[in-house]
Amino acid sequence: MSSDTDITTDEQRAREQLVRLSERFYDQFAGGDVPSMEIPTRSKSNIVFDEDAGVWVLGDRHSTRSANSVGGAKKLLKSIYAVEFLANQLDEDRSSTLRELYYLSESWDNEYAQFNDQDESNQLIEDLEVVSGVTREDFHMRPEESGATLMGPLELREQTRRGDRVIHCQEDVGEGGYQIPNNPDTIDFLDHDADFILCVETGGMRDRLVENGFDTDYNTIVVHLKGQPARATRRITKRLHDELDLPVVVFTDGDPWSYRIYGSVAYGSIKSAHLSEYLATPAAKFVGIRPQDIREYDLPSDPLSDSDVNALESELEDPRFKSDFWTEQIELQLDIGKKSEQQALASRGLDFVTDEYLPTRLSEMGVI
Repeated sequence: MSSDTDITTDEQRAREQLVRLSERFYDQFAGGDVPSMEIPTRSKSNIVFDEDAGVWVLGDRHSTRSANSVGGAKKLLKSIYAVEFLANQLDEDRSSTLRELYYLSESWDNEYAQFNDQDESNQLIEDLEVVSGVTREDFHMRPEESGATLMGPLELREQTRRGDRVIHCQEDVGEGGYQIPNNPDTIDFLDHDADFILCVETGGMRDRLVENGFDTDYNTIVVHLKGQPARATRRITKRLHDELDLPVVVFTDGDPWSYRIYGSVAYGSIKSAHLSEYLATPAAKFVGIRPQDIREYDLPSDPLSDSDVNALESELEDPRFKSDFWTEQIELQLDIGKKSEQQALASRGLDFVTDEYLPTRLSEMGVI
């Protein structure tokens, strides 16, 4: 579990890494060397699937960002300005969003240090994560609010600027649930009566489960992924699994893009491969919607588009989906040519998902 000491240590380490990076630049200048920074290559060709760990990780290739070209010099200048900003932010115990950083650069006194767009500033923060081995959360950088929530029999203590507060994620929250903070490592898990964690892709299905009392009836912590899950959502899911020894199951729509949502929870994503050990939960299982369900329950469906077909064929070659289960299901989906949403289960009644579908599937999987 996290603690005040852990968080203070993380923040201290973040600042130390920033200072160390600045010192390397200073030493290069003082020695008459052309300033440079070595960065692990984050292209798709340098992302490898670690079969033992079951997650995407960075490979061994590195690239050098050097001031021996105008483009390289500008990137290093922006890095130096960003490092100074982050260090000052930590000193002042302030935080900012990725969007704010982009706009803040407009006030920097060197126009060449200003970002051209937010993608550039986002990528620079990711570069600093990779180089320093520190997460952006420890730099006090946060994305715009994701709005992801959880609901279930879990009591936790959250650290806030107004002091610690203890929250029970059923008794002390409304129907919307407990909103997951940007940095879940500010949370201590105090007590729980949960048997497993159910990660749900869509808000409509999450609301159906809560309204039907699924979290209460099955002692479930329902995590709303809100589509492709934010880092904070994946992080708290991993912590719940690792620290409370709770099984994790992922419930999504029945299409190739939703399977990738499951993949990001279980195995990590290519974009955040440098943080897979921090974010991914390889033990997570997929509960549905399966192509098999579309056929067996005769669910309302839509035809696969050309991009769907291409995505499914790509997933047949994706190491994250190299199992008998996924091969069988993806080939079946290509054969029937259909995709279906979670809410399609409502065609059998509003209670079908909580009274029949999920209990049957989770029982088959040995979760309940």
